[in-house]
Amino acid sequence: MREIAILGIGQTPVSENFEQSLREIAGEAVFKALEDAGRQTADGIFVGNMLSGILNKQENLGALIADWVGLRGAEAFKVEAACGSGAAALRTAIMAVASGELETAIAVGVEKMTETKGVETTEALATAADADYEVIHGLSFVAINALVMQRYLHEYGWKHTDFAAFSINSHANAIHNPYARLREPITEIDYQRARMIAEPINLLDASPIGDGAAALYIVPLDSVRRASNGNHRNNGRPLIKIAASAAATDTLAIHSRRDPLWLSAAEKSARMAYQQAGIEPKDIDLFELHDAFSIMAALSLEACGFAARGQGPRLAQEGEICIHGRIPIATRGGLKARGHPVGATGIYQIVEVVQQLRGEAGATQVPDAQIGMAQNIGGSGATIITHILRIA
Repeated sequence: MREIAILGIGQTPVSENFEQSLREIAGEAVFKALEDAGRQTADGIFVGNMLSGILNKQENLGALIADWVGLRGAEAFKVEAACGSGAAALRTAIMAVASGELETAIAVGVEKMTETKGVETTEALATAADADYEVIHGLSFVAINALVMQRYLHEYGWKHTDFAAFSINSHANAIHNPYARLREPITEIDYQRARMIAEPINLLDASPIGDGAAALYIVPLDSVRRASNGNHRNNGRPLIKIAASAAATDTLAIHSRRDPLWLSAAEKSARMAYQQAGIEPKDIDLFELHDAFSIMAALSLEACGFAARGQGPRLAQEGEICIHGRIPIATRGGLKARGHPVGATGIYQIVEVVQQLRGEAGATQVPDAQIGMAQNIGGSGATIITHILRIA
């Protein structure tokens, strides 16, 4: 299998976008990625999306977007893995290029979520849970995570306010990200006073939905090196390679798991990714995790080897997740403050890791970042995909 380089990145602001259609939002991100890569065409387009059929009444996104961006004839199709669809699209693109089937590919994640009523969007998101054993009882996605968080507080003795540092960190970083939806700071008092959604999850524990798209342009690493006479830079920028790509699954329903407080698919996919990259958790310079809810940030840090079981919140309280901490997370705002257009989130995470490794993250630049990890979660931990990027 060939090594893969990310040559171009593109993204749109996460917002309420009533002016552009699904294809236009996706197209904007693709055009930016093409421009960033210095290319005009690609052999394949892999689209990460969860809800277009339900919310936008539009499927067959591969052909739709390929036609819109002027790549009619290219191999193109949609990849769905709930909120992990973005990373699933990238993984599909990687396998196509690494195998030699394609020479170039675009992975684009897109979601348009704000033009439907809140109850309709909530119902659509619930399709990522188990319809027969969770949704049938009226459990929304927030409610499922609230049950997990309630159990975590009970088992490990934390208070709800002990999770405030996760949200505070995300908002502090989002201030400096022009693509983020919530670009304002919050305090612990704000967190304590936030409206309760589903006990114990309040408004500042949860990520906002939004409309948005992000895209990546990938090629074989050797082709870039040949074009630059073996140089490890591309157009004056560090060349970024995908050092690992791994996926794993768990039960769809939380109650079917041996341990509802352990993300076994995160542990497995991270372990495989570490092995592929030949590194350990201590080698990771930043981690773009899937903080759809603050409880998921804690569980992800534990499952991926950055904190002992039940000690995830301690990393946040001690400032270890901040830009200058031991394991910076949500460096551009994360899902919590950048926003969570679900099918696009996994691609946004990779774009942000690339920005960090290129040294393009501005005020939230992690010093001397060499290796970054991104982990995208579909459902409440049912499908988890981990990627590790490093400077080539």
